[in-house]
Amino acid sequence: MDKTILIVEDESDISKAIDFNLKKEGYNTLISNNGKDALDKINKLEIDLIILDLMIPEINGYDVLRAVRADRSKDTSRIPVIILTARSEEFDKLLGFEFGADDYMTKPFSIKELVARIKSVIRRTSQSAVDVKKQWSYKDFAVDFDKKVVSISKKEINLTAKEFKLLEIFIGSNGRVVSRDFLLNNVWDIKDPELVDTRTVDVHIMNLRKKLGKYGGMIRTVKNFGYRFDI
Repeated sequence: MDKTILIVEDESDISKAIDFNLKKEGYNTLISNNGKDALDKINKLEIDLIILDLMIPEINGYDVLRAVRADRSKDTSRIPVIILTARSEEFDKLLGFEFGADDYMTKPFSIKELVARIKSVIRRTSQSAVDVKKQWSYKDFAVDFDKKVVSISKKEINLTAKEFKLLEIFIGSNGRVVSRDFLLNNVWDIKDPELVDTRTVDVHIMNLRKKLGKYGGMIRTVKNFGYRFDI
């Protein structure tokens, strides 16, 4: 299988149980019991998936996730992350997805379900990574990322550079919530969102939705958080 999974968990009984069962499934595993060590491993080693607790010492899970998604120098932003935590409130889940989690599980949990979700996330993100590099399609909606061409029913849709970048980010997000701050940073290169009216993002997305016609509704607004691209 040759996939390496990093288990970020400060409760040793839980991390050992996950480690044991993942090795039985043929995965390579690493364990970190705090956020600082986790980021060190992520930056130095090749990691294929992260299982991340939120309540960990040194650097909490949310900040680890944000750092992973923000670092494009080593392309850690594409590593799939499954949050595994005792925090079960809806707000915590929404925040986890906003920061870029691919899945969210609460404790107590089933090892069998965790393994099933790991397989599902790896399968989904691996296929998406291949598609996003070259091309992507859904029904008669197609995007060629190399040629920067978008078409619906074989008719080319003229997008501006920023509209195309927005669409590229949405397709590559694998259904995760993408915040306005993330879009301002990655599309407009604005590091401090307070320096610009966030309606800039809303207007561009409104125009993108119109141009995509019947597929514009795939870009869904997540109130108070940002946007999600749903197929």
